[in-house]
Amino acid sequence: MVVTDPIADYLTRIRNAQQAEHKVVEIPSSKMKKALTEILYDQGFILKYKFSDDEGKQGIIRLALKYDPITKKPLIRKLGRISRPGLRKYMKSSDIPRIINGLGLTIVSTSQGVMSGKKAQSLNIGGEVICYVY
Repeated sequence: MVVTDPIADYLTRIRNAQQAEHKVVEIPSSKMKKALTEILYDQGFILKYKFSDDEGKQGIIRLALKYDPITKKPLIRKLGRISRPGLRKYMKSSDIPRIINGLGLTIVSTSQGVMSGKKAQSLNIGGEVICYVY
C-alpha cells in the first residue's frame, strides 16, 4: 500500500489505536516521524517509544500510548493535520497558532529542524506548521 501523506497516516494510526484502546501502536519509520515522536514524548503526550531499524524496509516506531489512570481516557484528545501535501501552510514565528491557550502543542518544521511551536517562537523562526495536538 502506498501512502501519499505519511504524517497524516502517522496521526491516524495513533487516533485509531487510542479509539481501540491499544497500549502500543506500530508505525513505519521515517526521520520526520521520529522527530514527531520525540516531540510528543518530550511534551508528555506518550508514555515511551522505541525505534527498531532492523524490522522491515524502513524500520518501525513503537509508541506506548498514555491514558488517564482514573477515567481510562486517552491523554491525546485531538490530533490534527494543518499543512497537507495539497495545501502547505507556512507561518512566521509571530503567526504560529497557540492551541487551547498554550495547553496544546503545535509542531513546526523549520530550517533548524522539527520543533514545537513554542520553541520556534522563542527562537524567532517560522516554518511549515505540520500538526496540532491537545
